[in-house]
Amino acid sequence: MTHDGVYTNLGLLLSDQCVHTIKAAVFQGTTQNEFKDRREFSGSLFRQMREAYDYIDFRNQIHSSFQKLRRIDQRDYPETAVREALLNLLVHREYSFRASTFISLYTDRIEFTSIGGLVSGVTLKDVMMGISVCRNARLANVFYRLELIEAYGTGMIKIMEAYAGSGKKPKIETSDNAFKLILPNLNVYAEQEEQDAAPRGNSLEEEAEIRIIALQSK
Repeated sequence: MTHDGVYTNLGLLLSDQCVHTIKAAVFQGTTQNEFKDRREFSGSLFRQMREAYDYIDFRNQIHSSFQKLRRIDQRDYPETAVREALLNLLVHREYSFRASTFISLYTDRIEFTSIGGLVSGVTLKDVMMGISVCRNARLANVFYRLELIEAYGTGMIKIMEAYAGSGKKPKIETSDNAFKLILPNLNVYAEQEEQDAAPRGNSLEEEAEIRIIALQSK
């Protein structure tokens, strides 16, 4: 509160009366042509954080593969990357706009899109080097004191490290007023490879051709 007893903008963000929301949707395939599910999370930023994370975590499936006798389980998205992406969405967005932030889940990726591009004077290369320039310093301080973030510019580094050795890499797209972080699905190609490697029966046309060839050879 201010010295005059008026609630601050930070107080509003952390209250149940917060006017900003997160919209999340699951799409069929890799485009937005067909919705499978959609939700909107409201209330305090902490409530939105918990509910949005649970929404993603429920859909973050486990894919199992085998190396000889050993079973290896791997989730579609590294939990560290999902956590850091969500916290980045909350802490660094531009709250002077009333537009919602978006979490879009496709079969091959998750996209986190927030209002507010990079802070003036900061480049994407700076961010990837670990330079931390916070748009909402007081909000970041609250998240830091609650041990949710380190406030040291390590978020993007952690996300990239979570994909190290996987052959896939998160992508970042920015504009003057928006920031999008794209996390690729680690298992989408593995599942396709298994389907391609699985033995398949002959189609009706193939079976007919085989019978004709067999008759002609007699």
